[in-house]
Amino acid sequence: MAFELPPLPFDKDALAPHMSAETLEFHHGKHHKAYVDKVNGWEQEKGLSGLSLVEVVKKAKADGDKGLFNNAGQIWNHSFFWQCLAPAGKKPSGELASKIESAFGSTEALLKKLGEESVNHFASGWGWLVLDGSELKVTSLHDGISPITEGLTPLLTIDVWEHAYYIDYRNARPKFVETVLNNIINWDFVAQNLDGQGISRADQAAK
Repeated sequence: MAFELPPLPFDKDALAPHMSAETLEFHHGKHHKAYVDKVNGWEQEKGLSGLSLVEVVKKAKADGDKGLFNNAGQIWNHSFFWQCLAPAGKKPSGELASKIESAFGSTEALLKKLGEESVNHFASGWGWLVLDGSELKVTSLHDGISPITEGLTPLLTIDVWEHAYYIDYRNARPKFVETVLNNIINWDFVAQNLDGQGISRADQAAK
Protein backbone atom coordinates (compact mmCIF):
# COMPACT_ATOMS: atom_id res chain seq x y z
CA MET A 1 0.00 0.00 0.00
CA ALA A 2 2.38 2.70 1.30
CA PHE A 3 0.49 5.95 0.79
CA GLU A 4 2.62 8.89 -0.26
CA LEU A 5 2.54 12.57 0.55
CA PRO A 6 1.07 14.03 -2.66
CA PRO A 7 2.96 16.96 -4.18
CA LEU A 8 1.33 20.35 -4.05
CA PRO A 9 -0.38 21.29 -7.34
CA PHE A 10 1.46 24.64 -7.28
CA ASP A 11 4.82 26.06 -6.18
CA LYS A 12 5.17 26.72 -2.45
CA ASP A 13 5.35 30.47 -2.98
CA ALA A 14 2.53 30.58 -5.56
CA LEU A 15 -0.22 31.49 -3.07
CA ALA A 16 1.64 34.39 -1.43
CA PRO A 17 0.77 36.79 0.09
CA HIS A 18 -2.49 35.01 0.97
CA MET A 19 -0.74 31.81 2.11
CA SER A 20 3.01 31.82 2.63
CA ALA A 21 5.61 29.28 1.58
CA GLU A 22 6.44 28.83 5.27
CA THR A 23 2.86 27.86 6.05
CA LEU A 24 2.90 25.31 3.23
CA GLU A 25 6.25 23.92 4.39
CA PHE A 26 4.75 23.18 7.80
CA HIS A 27 1.14 22.43 6.84
CA HIS A 28 1.93 20.20 3.87
CA GLY A 29 5.48 19.08 4.61
CA LYS A 30 5.02 18.30 8.31
CA HIS A 31 1.33 18.04 9.34
CA HIS A 32 0.03 16.30 6.19
CA LYS A 33 3.13 14.10 6.05
CA ALA A 34 2.67 13.05 9.69
CA TYR A 35 -0.81 11.67 8.89
CA VAL A 36 0.61 9.72 5.93
CA ASP A 37 3.43 8.27 8.03
CA LYS A 38 1.05 7.31 10.83
CA VAL A 39 -1.33 5.40 8.54
CA ASN A 40 1.53 3.67 6.72
CA GLY A 41 2.86 2.51 10.08
CA TRP A 42 -0.42 0.65 10.64
CA GLU A 43 -0.46 -1.14 7.27
CA GLN A 44 0.30 -4.64 8.53
CA GLU A 45 -1.21 -4.29 12.01
CA LYS A 46 -4.59 -3.16 10.75
CA GLY A 47 -4.72 -5.14 7.49
CA LEU A 48 -4.65 -2.18 5.11
CA SER A 49 -2.61 -3.69 2.26
CA GLY A 50 -4.23 -3.26 -1.14
CA LEU A 51 -6.88 -0.80 0.07
CA SER A 52 -7.37 2.63 -1.46
CA LEU A 53 -7.40 5.66 0.82
CA VAL A 54 -11.18 5.98 0.59
CA GLU A 55 -11.50 2.30 1.45
CA VAL A 56 -9.24 2.77 4.49
CA VAL A 57 -11.31 5.73 5.71
CA LYS A 58 -14.57 3.79 5.33
CA LYS A 59 -13.13 0.64 6.93
CA ALA A 60 -11.90 2.65 9.91
CA LYS A 61 -15.33 4.17 10.42
CA ALA A 62 -17.06 0.79 10.13
CA ASP A 63 -14.60 -0.75 12.60
CA GLY A 64 -14.91 2.13 15.07
CA ASP A 65 -11.16 2.70 14.82
CA LYS A 66 -10.96 6.40 15.73
CA GLY A 67 -7.19 6.67 15.44
CA LEU A 68 -7.07 5.24 11.95
CA PHE A 69 -10.23 7.09 10.92
CA ASN A 70 -8.92 10.50 11.96
CA ASN A 71 -5.47 10.05 10.45
CA ALA A 72 -6.66 8.53 7.16
CA GLY A 73 -9.43 11.13 6.97
CA GLN A 74 -6.87 13.87 7.42
CA ILE A 75 -4.77 12.49 4.56
CA TRP A 76 -7.84 12.57 2.34
CA ASN A 77 -9.07 15.98 3.50
CA HIS A 78 -5.67 17.60 2.97
CA SER A 79 -5.17 15.97 -0.44
CA PHE A 80 -8.55 17.41 -1.45
CA PHE A 81 -7.84 20.81 0.13
CA TRP A 82 -4.67 21.45 -1.89
CA GLN A 83 -6.63 20.85 -5.09
CA CYS A 84 -9.17 23.47 -3.97
CA LEU A 85 -6.52 26.20 -4.06
CA ALA A 86 -5.04 28.08 -7.01
CA PRO A 87 -2.68 31.08 -7.37
CA ALA A 88 -5.30 33.22 -9.12
CA GLY A 89 -8.84 32.56 -8.03
CA LYS A 90 -11.50 32.88 -10.73
CA LYS A 91 -15.25 33.19 -10.46
CA PRO A 92 -17.54 30.16 -10.83
CA SER A 93 -19.05 29.69 -14.28
CA GLY A 94 -21.36 27.37 -16.20
CA GLU A 95 -23.32 24.71 -14.33
CA LEU A 96 -21.58 25.46 -11.04
CA ALA A 97 -22.48 29.15 -11.20
CA SER A 98 -26.10 28.26 -11.98
CA LYS A 99 -26.30 25.86 -9.03
CA ILE A 100 -24.75 28.42 -6.68
CA GLU A 101 -27.16 31.12 -7.79
CA SER A 102 -30.12 28.76 -7.38
CA ALA A 103 -29.06 27.60 -3.92
CA PHE A 104 -27.61 30.78 -2.42
CA GLY A 105 -28.59 33.69 -4.67
CA SER A 106 -25.02 34.61 -5.66
CA THR A 107 -21.38 33.57 -5.30
CA GLU A 108 -20.94 36.35 -2.74
CA ALA A 109 -23.79 34.94 -0.66
CA LEU A 110 -22.27 31.46 -0.82
CA LEU A 111 -18.86 32.74 0.28
CA LYS A 112 -20.45 34.64 3.16
CA LYS A 113 -22.32 31.53 4.33
CA LEU A 114 -19.30 29.23 3.96
CA GLY A 115 -17.11 31.80 5.68
CA GLU A 116 -19.47 32.10 8.63
CA GLU A 117 -19.79 28.31 8.93
CA SER A 118 -16.00 27.89 8.87
CA VAL A 119 -15.21 30.73 11.26
CA ASN A 120 -17.86 29.65 13.77
CA HIS A 121 -16.93 25.96 13.68
CA PHE A 122 -15.93 25.13 17.26
CA ALA A 123 -12.41 23.71 17.63
CA SER A 124 -10.61 21.83 14.84
CA GLY A 125 -12.26 20.83 11.60
CA TRP A 126 -13.23 21.78 8.06
CA GLY A 127 -15.76 23.99 6.32
CA TRP A 128 -17.38 22.34 3.29
CA LEU A 129 -19.47 23.05 0.24
CA VAL A 130 -21.11 19.74 -0.67
CA LEU A 131 -23.75 18.16 -2.81
CA ASP A 132 -26.45 16.44 -0.76
CA GLY A 133 -28.13 14.48 -3.52
CA SER A 134 -28.56 17.22 -6.12
CA GLU A 135 -28.71 20.08 -3.63
CA LEU A 136 -25.79 22.37 -2.74
CA LYS A 137 -25.25 22.76 0.99
CA VAL A 138 -22.73 24.37 3.33
CA THR A 139 -21.64 22.45 6.42
CA SER A 140 -18.67 21.88 8.72
CA LEU A 141 -17.23 18.65 10.07
CA HIS A 142 -15.02 17.97 13.08
CA ASP A 143 -11.45 16.74 13.16
CA GLY A 144 -10.75 14.25 10.33
CA ILE A 145 -14.35 13.58 9.31
CA SER A 146 -14.97 13.78 5.56
CA PRO A 147 -18.11 14.07 3.43
CA ILE A 148 -17.10 10.75 1.85
CA THR A 149 -18.35 8.90 4.94
CA GLU A 150 -21.44 11.06 5.41
CA GLY A 151 -23.25 10.35 2.14
CA LEU A 152 -22.22 13.72 0.68
CA THR A 153 -20.24 14.72 -2.42
CA PRO A 154 -17.46 17.19 -1.52
CA LEU A 155 -17.04 20.19 -3.80
CA LEU A 156 -14.88 22.63 -1.82
CA THR A 157 -13.25 22.71 1.60
CA ILE A 158 -11.31 25.06 3.83
CA ASP A 159 -9.12 23.81 6.66
CA VAL A 160 -9.80 25.57 9.96
CA TRP A 161 -7.35 23.66 12.13
CA GLU A 162 -5.00 26.19 13.75
CA HIS A 163 -1.99 24.81 11.88
CA ALA A 164 -3.62 26.00 8.64
CA TYR A 165 -3.36 29.67 9.54
CA TYR A 166 -1.34 30.33 12.69
CA ILE A 167 1.96 31.17 10.96
CA ASP A 168 0.41 33.79 8.67
CA TYR A 169 -2.61 34.96 10.66
CA ARG A 170 -1.87 33.97 14.27
CA ASN A 171 -5.27 33.47 15.94
CA ALA A 172 -7.24 35.45 13.32
CA ARG A 173 -9.26 32.61 11.81
CA PRO A 174 -11.83 35.04 10.30
CA LYS A 175 -9.13 36.89 8.33
CA PHE A 176 -7.64 33.63 7.07
CA VAL A 177 -11.00 32.28 5.94
CA GLU A 178 -11.98 35.54 4.23
CA THR A 179 -8.64 35.78 2.44
CA VAL A 180 -8.64 32.22 1.14
CA LEU A 181 -12.24 32.23 -0.01
CA ASN A 182 -11.94 35.54 -1.84
CA ASN A 183 -8.52 35.09 -3.44
CA ILE A 184 -7.21 31.57 -3.99
CA ILE A 185 -10.09 29.16 -4.64
CA ASN A 186 -9.68 26.87 -7.66
CA TRP A 187 -13.22 27.14 -9.00
CA ASP A 188 -12.36 24.94 -11.99
CA PHE A 189 -11.66 22.09 -9.57
CA VAL A 190 -14.84 22.81 -7.64
CA ALA A 191 -16.83 22.58 -10.88
CA GLN A 192 -15.24 19.26 -11.78
CA ASN A 193 -16.45 17.84 -8.48
CA LEU A 194 -20.09 18.12 -9.48
CA ASP A 195 -19.74 14.62 -10.93
CA GLY A 196 -17.58 13.29 -8.09
CA GLN A 197 -14.15 13.64 -9.73
CA GLY A 198 -12.68 15.20 -6.61
CA ILE A 199 -13.14 12.01 -4.60
CA SER A 200 -11.09 10.04 -7.11
CA ARG A 201 -8.47 12.76 -7.44
CA ALA A 202 -7.89 13.06 -3.70
CA ASP A 203 -7.78 9.25 -3.39
CA GLN A 204 -5.24 8.93 -6.19
CA ALA A 205 -3.12 11.87 -4.98
CA ALA A 206 -1.93 9.90 -1.97
CA LYS A 207 -0.91 6.84 -3.98
